[in-house]
Amino acid sequence: MAPDSSRKTYGDTVTAADLRKHLSVLASDDYEGRETGEKGQKMSATYIADQFRSFGIPELKTGGYYQNVNLLSYSAGEGMVSCGEKTFAFGKDFYYTAGAENVDVKATELVFAGYGINDKKYSDYGASFSAKDKVLMIVAGEPLDKKGNSLLTGSTKKSDWSTQRRLKINEARKSGASVLLIVQPEYEKAFEDNRHAIESPTLRLDMPKEKNEKKGMVVIYISKTMADELLKQGSATNTIDALMKRMAKKKKTARHTSSGINFSVVINRIPQKVVAENVLGYLEGSDLKDELVIITAHYDHLGKHNGLVYNGADDDGSGTVAVIELAEAFAKAKKDGHGPRRSMLFMAVSGEEKGLLGSSWYAENPVFPLANTICDLNIDMIGRVDEEHLKDSNYVYVIGSEMLSSELRGIMETANNSFTQIKLDYRFDAPDDPNFFYYRSDHYNFARKNIPVAFFFNGVHDDYHQETDEISKIAFNLMERRTRLVFYTAWELANREKRITADKKK
Repeated sequence: MAPDSSRKTYGDTVTAADLRKHLSVLASDDYEGRETGEKGQKMSATYIADQFRSFGIPELKTGGYYQNVNLLSYSAGEGMVSCGEKTFAFGKDFYYTAGAENVDVKATELVFAGYGINDKKYSDYGASFSAKDKVLMIVAGEPLDKKGNSLLTGSTKKSDWSTQRRLKINEARKSGASVLLIVQPEYEKAFEDNRHAIESPTLRLDMPKEKNEKKGMVVIYISKTMADELLKQGSATNTIDALMKRMAKKKKTARHTSSGINFSVVINRIPQKVVAENVLGYLEGSDLKDELVIITAHYDHLGKHNGLVYNGADDDGSGTVAVIELAEAFAKAKKDGHGPRRSMLFMAVSGEEKGLLGSSWYAENPVFPLANTICDLNIDMIGRVDEEHLKDSNYVYVIGSEMLSSELRGIMETANNSFTQIKLDYRFDAPDDPNFFYYRSDHYNFARKNIPVAFFFNGVHDDYHQETDEISKIAFNLMERRTRLVFYTAWELANREKRITADKKK
């Protein structure tokens, strides 16, 4: 590490008290859950910009602290699914969440493939399975034995195939299916559990289609009643219950094919233009000012629904106020004549909960050249403790630090050993992690541009994406240590003689 002794002086300015002060504002009911494009998000952007201004961080050369993010908002609850003479109704029979904005798909063949699992212990597919250009139907959940134990885990504990829906969706996408129908055995409960996402508008970047359009498989969740109607198109003897009983008895998948059907999905949602804001605090460096270190966190959350405010204290109020504190620490250092050699960009992004939109917009419309951006340190949920660490809470998950650079992890570990002594947990640090965390926060939009990244994360908990994610549950002293780890890592990156290398493949 660089031989200066001032870093600890400024690292110590990151305090639990200040983190609490900022989070008490941003995670309050007054900010209405900070939903992208809504009043609370605008209020939050103003608050963050005011903090940057109070630290002496100047406005951007273009004026102010905002980068506008141009979006299209698609209202929910539209569309039609039909098969033969039967037409199904949104809400009553099926629902979708994101990814179904403009759809016109027809198919003549439907394939039922069990639970849609492809695992060494149990598979519904097989090496030669293909559903190319067909409708693929699977059931939510996983196979159980007579005692109610999972065939995958051997216990009542659910496997990742039940808890991580992306696993099934990705596996179905590999099959070439044009439409994936996921049968929800408890449809009404599933609808209620996901009502907020179902009824909230879908946001997409307002960009040229070649940059923004997401083509491919459409995912629709359906009731057992709708599933049975579809299965009858090819055979009146098959029902979802019968197929599930067959799988339970034989402990292997069951297949069903309906050919010669007339299946259609038509969804045509008219978009409205919406503008959100990324909030940028740019601190110019000294002799290496043309190079840039970025620190990001998303400040948006889920807004309010049915009178409930989703305050997102941990997700990602915690990361947002960490960025505010880090901006203040580096601004103080510069004011005292100990500013960073490289420039720093403290960026609170919007639209993460809608699909990493704010960071994607920046990556395609960078305010500062990406070629000169040496690293992104991303902070998304650092205020809580997950079940794996209840006995020893002095930890943080770090994801992505070795994906693109052979140097970044070592720099971070040296900073940690010297100053913070937190257990660095790398269990999710893999591109094939079933949780897909590497792809699920804003760092990924920098990684896909071949910029080294590190993502700091406390893991999910029972309050994740619930209205119960409140400030009263935040562990501020732990949050202070985690934020300081980011500070010391950033300090070294900004002040070392050579920029870190991006010497690994994406």
